[in-house]
Amino acid sequence: MNAHSIAEANRPAPNHPWSQNPLRTRDDVANACKSLLDPLKAGFSPKRAYVKVGSTGTRFDERAAQIEGHARPLWGLAPLLAGGFEYDAAKLWVEGVVNGTDPSCPEFWGNMENIDQRMVEACPIGFTLAIAHKDFWDPLTEEQKHNVEAWLASMNDKEMPNTNWLWFRVFANLGLAKNNAKYDPDRLEKDVNHLNTFYRGDGWSNDGPASYRQMDYYSGSFAIQYLQLLYAKLAEKSDPTRAEEFRNRARLYALDFVNYYDREGRSIPFGRSLTYRFAMSAFWGAVAFADVELPAPLSWGVVKGLLLRNFRWWSKQPDIFQPNGMLNIGYCYPNTYLAENYNSPQSPYWCMLAFAPLALPESHPFWSSQEEELPVPSLPPIKALKHPMHITVHSEKGHTYLLSSGQACHYPIKATQAKYGKFTYSSAFPYSVPTGSYTLEQFVPDNALALSDDEGEIWKMRREVLDAEIEVHDEKPVLVSRMKPWHDVEVKTWLLPPDDGDANDWHVRVHKVTTGRALQSGEGAFAIYGCKRADGRTLTSFDVNSGEEGTHASSAEALVVSRAGAVGIVELEPSSSRVGTVLDSDANSNLAEARTLLPTLRGDLRAGEVKWFATAVFAIPESSDSWKDEWRTSWTKRPAVPAWLKKQMK
Repeated sequence: MNAHSIAEANRPAPNHPWSQNPLRTRDDVANACKSLLDPLKAGFSPKRAYVKVGSTGTRFDERAAQIEGHARPLWGLAPLLAGGFEYDAAKLWVEGVVNGTDPSCPEFWGNMENIDQRMVEACPIGFTLAIAHKDFWDPLTEEQKHNVEAWLASMNDKEMPNTNWLWFRVFANLGLAKNNAKYDPDRLEKDVNHLNTFYRGDGWSNDGPASYRQMDYYSGSFAIQYLQLLYAKLAEKSDPTRAEEFRNRARLYALDFVNYYDREGRSIPFGRSLTYRFAMSAFWGAVAFADVELPAPLSWGVVKGLLLRNFRWWSKQPDIFQPNGMLNIGYCYPNTYLAENYNSPQSPYWCMLAFAPLALPESHPFWSSQEEELPVPSLPPIKALKHPMHITVHSEKGHTYLLSSGQACHYPIKATQAKYGKFTYSSAFPYSVPTGSYTLEQFVPDNALALSDDEGEIWKMRREVLDAEIEVHDEKPVLVSRMKPWHDVEVKTWLLPPDDGDANDWHVRVHKVTTGRALQSGEGAFAIYGCKRADGRTLTSFDVNSGEEGTHASSAEALVVSRAGAVGIVELEPSSSRVGTVLDSDANSNLAEARTLLPTLRGDLRAGEVKWFATAVFAIPESSDSWKDEWRTSWTKRPAVPAWLKKQMK
């Protein structure tokens, strides 16, 4: 090992048991769940009602933040116990529920108020009462049961956000109902009825009303699809019609959602709350929990593989843990740039959603089936998804990504332009977030067109669009959208998936920029790991014809090749004056790699000008078996702007 390899392998603590787990069997997954629970024992308060993981703050109070630390791990602990596994420390969580709901206890959680974070944490508690009542309900005294009833009921007459949050109240009431405790059946019925108004068709639900489009992981694994499936199982006798409807929605949704995964088990990072990590794959576990047989090619072996490969990929990310074994805020490493203002140090334990299949016996087909690979040959290489306004792509060399237009978060969040507004999102090259508000290096325009009207100090990227639609040209879907970053600037964008031919490793983006003011522009490809294999220093210029790694930039193109693969960008419009450059992205801006470079095209626009940009973006990830032998040839096989679009550019 050289010095760089030694430095990379050096750790402040031994590898977490999670990172040493094969994650192939039911017992493996149970041990993985326990390994996430064990470190939390050190964070319990004296009466066990609170769990502290770290010290950063949130928009809500510290008590609510530490209730997260107690409640969110229940997503894993409850299925563990329901599945017959032993876990001695479960009594700490039982004690915490008893004391947290006791108004006479100094650690009382406090009754819920309008739009209260405690409402979120009522959901895993309700789920736990439903499936692990032998530990969490049956042993309680009548007074303790009354306290739990009263605490959960304190949300029934409170205002809640008109979003997936309504499911949390459903599960609070459902958990009580499953134990013949006092609950509010009218409130439960009204909430489920209202949640059904979010349904858009083909399995997809919006995270809220029709006034905006937001279909991220909250529409699937984080909340709506996931909780619909849990409801379908738990209410299949009391509400059989809706239970079957939710199962049918999952069957439709799964045929789309599978396209967000690659052969390695990675899902495409998109949207907010990605510090929940492997909760992104929780939908597949909920499919098993609810006994939903999916359409071909999604056999039980495929479903099992989708969840377990995602677990295994995350087991190869050792930096998701603090030295004490608790999870940190971040994605592949600790990073608060990507965090939302509601992400406390305890929030990442929403990831425990993914352990729902532990409630199932070894004989269930999810566990008894042999794990199968992602059925890429049976999946469409390009698929237009009209509800989320995505076009998913599985390239011939194994790059899984999506083109996106038309989504936006319905309220202000940090880095919203990065989480929803970028043109492309990739499983192999996750997106970057801004680290500051000065210079392009801090804004990091990967898969974005950044514009500045103040000589490069502040940059605007697409946050929301005026309109977006999927058109079909030459039998291929194309995403078309418009945005107005200023009142006198309009950008119309066409996003084109790759051709079936030689240019399969490319996608094309065409922009028509009409501006009433002078602008600088910068458009990036995918951000990519930017350090040398030998010594870890930043990559330097290399000969594209013979070099193994390095950077390349010329008048109309830029390229970076590193251990992560090859990424490049090219201007296809001959009249354009854009120049290729390699941007040294600010450290810790990217979700997966702390040190990245960004192939970028830069150019100026004059006031009163109408300018066309035609961008080709190239990418081959290192997970492609023969990428080192093929990237150079693929880099030279460039796409062209199709004839139908060239006519509009004249």
